[in-house]
Amino acid sequence: MNQKYICTVCDYLYDPAIGDPDSGIMPGTAFADIPDDWECPVCGVGKEDFEIYEER
Repeated sequence: MNQKYICTVCDYLYDPAIGDPDSGIMPGTAFADIPDDWECPVCGVGKEDFEIYEER
């Protein structure tokens, strides 16, 4: 499953299909597999400030 995660501070949406190439996170990388020191590319908060994105 392609589970997306959303930043609770700025609403940046992490999509594993896209990854975060600018931060070295390649497409296909699950959120759980991102290093713990990764930060939101928009606002800079850590992984702990993300939650599962529920598509409506």
